[in-house]
Order: sequence, then structure tokens, then C-alpha cells
Amino acid sequence: MNEQHIASAFDRDLEAIQALIMKMGGLVETSIRHASRALVTRDEELANEVRSADRQIDDLEEQVNQEAARLIALRAPTASDLRTVLTVMKISGNLERCGDYAKNLAKRTTVLVQTQPVGGTAKSVRRMAREVELMLKDVLDAYVRRDVDLAEDVRQRDQDVDQMYNALFREFLTHMMEDPRNITACMHLHFIAKNIERTGDHITSIAEQVIYLVTGQMPEESRPKDDQTAFANPDKDVE
Repeated sequence: MNEQHIASAFDRDLEAIQALIMKMGGLVETSIRHASRALVTRDEELANEVRSADRQIDDLEEQVNQEAARLIALRAPTASDLRTVLTVMKISGNLERCGDYAKNLAKRTTVLVQTQPVGGTAKSVRRMAREVELMLKDVLDAYVRRDVDLAEDVRQRDQDVDQMYNALFREFLTHMMEDPRNITACMHLHFIAKNIERTGDHITSIAEQVIYLVTGQMPEESRPKDDQTAFANPDKDVE
């Protein structure tokens, strides 16, 4: 009876932590969506809201880590239970990073509203952000359902995001060569696109954690990558 009581307490604690993960994931989805919308509509107020909301995402990550550490110390989980707790901590870290990239998108948007629009580049960036947002939604569903096939599908779709980034990179170069007045705006747009591409990488990492959670093994094959650029530093302004 005592062991059953301990198991029930562990399950309740773990469910509470996983609820925090889902709340965190929902906030990150919203941040990506709002940040990309602010870019297209040149809505500085919305961009500032995204920047402010990042604090809540950071707080949730800290709460997840604290609760997970407490769970390990008090319940001493073994085997698959411990794997679940460690996976939750890694997923929260990836979600926090995605939130940082959304905040950076919003920060650069507040600069871009002071410049002239460059063709349809902002809408192209938003399409890329939308694909990443859908990947995040699917990977969270895969986590809840413990769906390895869906997680692997998300993992494969990261290559599509890389290809979209490569196309944007070439588009930015074209605009800069055609008119030097576009250089400042295009450089900011490039870093935004790179941040979105890196968000896709972190979502792919979450997909790999879901696969590990269910199977006990990380995917054997290296993730597909198609980023053909090399000079950007996507972590330059991640806080």
C-alpha cells in the first residue's frame, strides 16, 4: 500500500510538471505568432508585448527545473520514470530558448519599423515563422500522445525550414545588391530569419527527446540539415 501511495504521489507531481511544460509551450507558440505578425504589420506595441511575455516563459522554465529537482530528491524515480523527468527538463530548456528567439525577433522589429519595408521580405519571414510554429504545435502533441511517428515527422520537417531560410538569405542579398539603402533592414531581417531557423533546430531537439522518452534511445541517424550559410551568429543577442 505504501509503495502504491508513493507511486500515486509521483504520478501527481509529474502531471503537474508536464502541465507546466504545456503552458510554457503554448506561450512560446503565441510569442512566435505575435512576433511574426508584429513584423509584417509593423506593430511596435505588439512587439513590445512579446518582449515582456518572455519573462513568464523564463519563470516557467525555472519552476519546471525546481519541481523536477524536488521530484528526483523526494521520490527517487528509477528507469523510465527518471527518463521522463530528465526529458521534461531538457524540453523546458529548448522551449525557453525558442522564447528567447521570439523575443529577439520582436526586438529587431522595433528597429525595423523605423526603416522602409523591403519588398515582400517580411511576409516571407512570417511564412517561415508559421512553419516553425506548426512544428512546435505538432511536437507538443507528439509529447502528450507519446507519438514517435509524429515526432519523427517534425524532425524531418526541419529540413524544409532550412530551405526556406536559404531562399530568404539569397533574397536579402539580392535586395542589398540592388539598393545599398536596403542593407540595414536586410541585415536585421537576416538575423530574424536565422533566429527562426534556430528555433526550428530547438523544436527538432524536442522531437528527439520525445523519441528518446518513448523508445529509450536517441534517433540513430543525424538530423537532416540544409542550411547553406555560414557567417551568421544566431545567438548574438539571445539572453
